This record gives sequence, structure tokens and C-alpha cells, in this order.
Amino acid sequence: MKLEWGIDKVIPLKAFNDASNGYLVDDTCVFGAEVFVCKETSRGKGECLSLIKEATAIKSAWKIDYFSSMREESYDSNPFNAGDQTWKIRLYPKGKGIGMGRHISLYLALADPTSLPPGLKIYAEFTLRMLDQLHSKYPYHYGKVSRWFSTSSQEFGWSKFISLINLNNLGYLFKDSCLVDAEVTILAVVNAL
Repeated sequence: MKLEWGIDKVIPLKAFNDASNGYLVDDTCVFGAEVFVCKETSRGKGECLSLIKEATAIKSAWKIDYFSSMREESYDSNPFNAGDQTWKIRLYPKGKGIGMGRHISLYLALADPTSLPPGLKIYAEFTLRMLDQLHSKYPYHYGKVSRWFSTSSQEFGWSKFISLINLNNLGYLFKDSCLVDAEVTILAVVNAL
């Protein structure tokens, strides 16, 4: 029988020691635990949350050629693996949603969401970048976020990732190509019981 349960990395030490966060006041902190005991029923539903102890960031790069010739609504990078899942970068060259017509939209997407077991959810921290090819004062344009992915939430990104004007004027589009990369870290997985 296991006598103790917990999470060994609840909050980074730097954030804990930063007085403006309010965790440590006058060299004192308060910890608490709330325990719920419930009877397991065969009719009930449950989930198992697994935190990834040594999460590793996986990077994937994508060179997009012939940008001005793109006519489809969206384009996908080659698939890449992060955690136990396969991912892809999805580009909407003419924008999506509120970005339509004035921005490009950039998303991280599950490559094959239909292969996920029922109830599986993946918590990923990711960064999407568009790299400056002319090495101006803006080396890259990026978005960073943490989100849950599942069969019902298959992609997340920015409908207004970068305006088409900045894409052309700030060195992100050079000789009709652009460079995009993704950095994905899987932080947790939830499985249905």
C-alpha cells in the first residue's frame, strides 16, 4: 500500500521564491491538502493523469517553398513525433477565421486524431516560429502556449499569426519561401479508466 502521493515539481523554485507571486511571505509558506475518498463504482467514469517527469522539447522545421503559388486553404508539414503522438504544423496561407485575408494562420495539429484511444487527452506546451531569413532586427516571430489536445480538440494556434504585410516586409518571406518551426513538449497525458 502506498502511503504518500504527490507531485514532485508543482512550481518552479524561481517562481516560488519570487515575492510578487505570493507563495513565500516573510520567509513563510503554507501547504495544504484536500483529500476526497469516494467509493469506486462500476458505472462511474474515471481518468488517470500522468505527468511527464522529464519532458523533452522536440523540434521540427519546415521550409515552405513557392508561397505565392499556394491556392489551397491549408497546408501541412511532414509529420513528426513528440511524446507518443504524431504532430504536424498547419499553415493557412490566406488566413483562417478572423485572420482571413490579412494574416497567415499557423497551428499545431495532431497528425492522426482518429488513432487516439477514447478519452485520451494530451497536454502540450508548444512554440511556433516563423524565422527571419534576412537577419534583420526581428530574428523570428513566434507564439507560445500550453493546451490540451484530444479527438475533440485536434489543433490549436493563431488565426492572426503574422500579417501578410509584415510577412513580406520584415524578411520572413524571401525568394518566395518561408521557414517555420515547432517546438513541442508533452507535459501530461490523461487516459480514461
